[in-house]
Amino acid sequence: MSLKDKKSSVLVPIILLLIAMLSIQGGASLAKTLFPAVGAQGVTAYRLFLGTIILMIFLRPWRKQTTRTPAPGARWWLVAYGLSLGGMNLLFYMSLRTVPLGIAVALEFIGPLAVAMCSSRRVVDFLWIGLVIVGLGLLLPLRQSVNGIDPVGACYALGAGFFWALYIIFGQRAGANYGTRSVALGALVATIIAVPIGVAHAGSDLFALSLLPVAIGVAILSTALPYSLEMVALTRLPAQTFGTLTSLEPAIGALSGLIFLNETLSWMQWMGLFAVIVASMGASLTIRRKTKLETVEIEKGDPL
Repeated sequence: MSLKDKKSSVLVPIILLLIAMLSIQGGASLAKTLFPAVGAQGVTAYRLFLGTIILMIFLRPWRKQTTRTPAPGARWWLVAYGLSLGGMNLLFYMSLRTVPLGIAVALEFIGPLAVAMCSSRRVVDFLWIGLVIVGLGLLLPLRQSVNGIDPVGACYALGAGFFWALYIIFGQRAGANYGTRSVALGALVATIIAVPIGVAHAGSDLFALSLLPVAIGVAILSTALPYSLEMVALTRLPAQTFGTLTSLEPAIGALSGLIFLNETLSWMQWMGLFAVIVASMGASLTIRRKTKLETVEIEKGDPL
């Protein structure tokens, strides 16, 4: 492979990941406008149900695979991936009821940051841990302030971060066995969990046709497009590169909330966001490199 081809093979998944981040934060802003009508639970059901239909149509996960045979027991990685996807979506939207988008993303991001930190055991890691603590101190409701964050909403965001960490771990395993099919199949598992919760909360309001256009937009921007692109990136990029790039997501979320939802943050909250972003980028850049065997295992995904 030529140097130009090598650069292209890395550049394409990086661009796809950046598009996915922009899409998912724009979708979150749009989703928040539906909260008064169907609540966070209803929006989660919308997002996953409609997104799954779109993914099924375009990815056709039932088609015969010609490039790989899933390992024995691989279906359990797929189920775990779907459950983590559903939990991540539901808890994140629950947090958005009372927490600004940028801060919710920053708190949620502690999950994937923990994944990156667990891969290394060096003195420099304590610097990143310290920055995370500083960032949390500025973001969490640890002080009396008019800009204090709702503690319940903050806990939901941290819970979403826990599932985000599992999403990365299980997504790599599922992708290594099922390729991009795992996105549609995992979304189906998440939908089976989320739709009954949404119906129980929103009732007949969930079936209002007037909400369908916005709901479809949320499904495309927040589920169908970004998770397809992320699966391509997950199966072609080392965890180090993936983690470094996704470090930008809290800032993208904050800007999206500012532009689309008129959510303003105090200078201390911006500093907290900055601390989390720097810690995540630093942890990703200084993480120990994967072995050749690990890298090959991750890079076995199918193209879209």
